[in-house]
Amino acid sequence: MPTSAKEQFINFAFYKVDSAWRRLPKEEREASKKEFSATVEEWRERMLLIPYSTVGLRPDTDFMLWRIGDSLKLLQEMSRQINGTVLGAYLTTPYSFVAMSRRSTYVAKHLHPGQEGRRATIIPGDHQYLFVYPFVKQRDWYLLPLDRRQEMMKVHIEVGHKFPSVKLNTTYSFGLDDQEFVVAFESDRPADFVELIMALRETEASHFTLRDTPIFTCIQKTIHETLDDLG
Repeated sequence: MPTSAKEQFINFAFYKVDSAWRRLPKEEREASKKEFSATVEEWRERMLLIPYSTVGLRPDTDFMLWRIGDSLKLLQEMSRQINGTVLGAYLTTPYSFVAMSRRSTYVAKHLHPGQEGRRATIIPGDHQYLFVYPFVKQRDWYLLPLDRRQEMMKVHIEVGHKFPSVKLNTTYSFGLDDQEFVVAFESDRPADFVELIMALRETEASHFTLRDTPIFTCIQKTIHETLDDLG
C-alpha cells in the first residue's frame, strides 16, 4: 500500500539463505515458503514492499526486500515477524541499508516523466531491474560553495537526461546509517544503465566520490517467484 506520509523511511534488506534449508524435505521447504510469503503479503497492506531476486547475480545475497514505511518502528516490527518464521531461522542479512526520502538540493526538475525531480517521496516498482548501492562523497565536496557544487551537479544531471529509460531514486542516510546516500536505479534495459554509469564516470562531480560499492543487481519478482529461486 503506497504511503502518503511526508516522511518515508526506506530499507533495502538483503537476505541469504543457509544451505541447510535446501537440505530440508521438500514438504518442509514448501511450507516455510508459504508461511514467509503470507507474512510478506500481510505487510504489503502496511507499507510499500517489493521483492527482488538476486540469485545467481551475487554470491552473498539471494533476495532483497525494498521496504518503504512511515516509521523506523514499522520496519523493525516486520523484521521481528520475519525472524519468527521457519524460513527466517535460516536467513542472514549480509546487507541492510536504511535511509529517508527528501527533496534534492540540486534538482529543480527533470525533462522526462518519472525521473527524479523535486519530489520528496519515492514511488518504486515500475521496472523489472533495480540497481542499488550505498554512496559516500568525499568530505571536500561539502566544503565547496553551494554554487560550485550546483554547477558540477548540473552537468551530472544533464548526463542523466540522456538516459530516460533509467529512473533514479536517491535516498538519504545521513545520521541513520554508515553511508550518506543509497541510490537505486530502476530500468527495463540493463545495457542503458551500464552506459549511464560509464558516462557519469566522466563528469567532474564523480571526482568527489569516496565510495559507491557494493553494487547489487536485482530482478523484480513476486514473493512466490523470489522464494522459488532459492531452490
